[in-house]
Amino acid sequence: MPLPIAELHLHIEGTLEPELAFALAARNGVTLPRADTDALRRAYDFQDLQSFLDLYYALMDVLRTEQDFADLADAYLARAAAQGVRHAEVFFDPQAHTQRGVELGTVVEGLWRALGRSEERHGVSTRLIMCFLRDESAASALATLEAAEPYLERITGVGLDSAEVGHPPAKFREVYEAAAALGLRRVAHAGEEGPPAYITEALDVLGVERVDHGLRCLEDPALVERLVRERIPLTLCPLSNVRLRAVDTLADHPLPAMLDAGLLCTVNSDDPAYFGGYAGDNLDAVRRTLGLDEERLRELARNSFLASFLDDDEERRARYLAEVEAYRF
Repeated sequence: MPLPIAELHLHIEGTLEPELAFALAARNGVTLPRADTDALRRAYDFQDLQSFLDLYYALMDVLRTEQDFADLADAYLARAAAQGVRHAEVFFDPQAHTQRGVELGTVVEGLWRALGRSEERHGVSTRLIMCFLRDESAASALATLEAAEPYLERITGVGLDSAEVGHPPAKFREVYEAAAALGLRRVAHAGEEGPPAYITEALDVLGVERVDHGLRCLEDPALVERLVRERIPLTLCPLSNVRLRAVDTLADHPLPAMLDAGLLCTVNSDDPAYFGGYAGDNLDAVRRTLGLDEERLRELARNSFLASFLDDDEERRARYLAEVEAYRF
């Protein structure tokens, strides 16, 4: 039985395994850029974030109907549950779908078909976080937030993802202010490829409550001190960092140093179909490669629930934390 954890950094589009991609392509009459599943897996050898994003967006074309999104989410939840995930806060990218003609309601309601019955089917509670693509315009982000208003009972928060360099958080000040006014929680990718200053900007300008990645905070000791003092969670994705060359090898990953510094770190899978592992795989990899002991693993699990947006259900959070403390390795 795996260690119970919450997954807080997971792009649902990044859970599209080659087998499901080909099944959905056949269902929807879409031609994929590779001939078969093996060829597609071989294409998952990325040089950087952009080379990943190019394939990532191309494969999204198979997602057309509510049932496609429901099948995608249900497949993820089954895999996640088998690896110990008890609570998942799932990102989705509406602009990547609406700009190719798929309505926002199709995406949200399709995902909700799976998320709404996830506890019953998989024993996993869920939240849904709508991300803005930072390489699109701020006006597009605002229009997306406006279009999402009929679906806000399904959506817990907003995030910011895609290509980081050259797209500072401040570009999205207005849409984050509007999201805050609607009562939405706020997170953002920062400090993966972008500099530590992007993390500071995400905190000060966007008012984020959690930093996705945040790897490069270690380059700024004053920022580290602030993150520790304010207990700002970081949602790290170790296998993703290696695949996208943010770190050379897993042995070089700064997770142990970040924990030693007192940072509230969590371990997540990011885009697991592309990066070689789901949440439990990431935990197993850092345990083996970085030599994390049982108490460090328990700390990571505890952090994941503390960092989750379960403020509206503290009884559930307490139950999950009790499972962590009672876990026997």
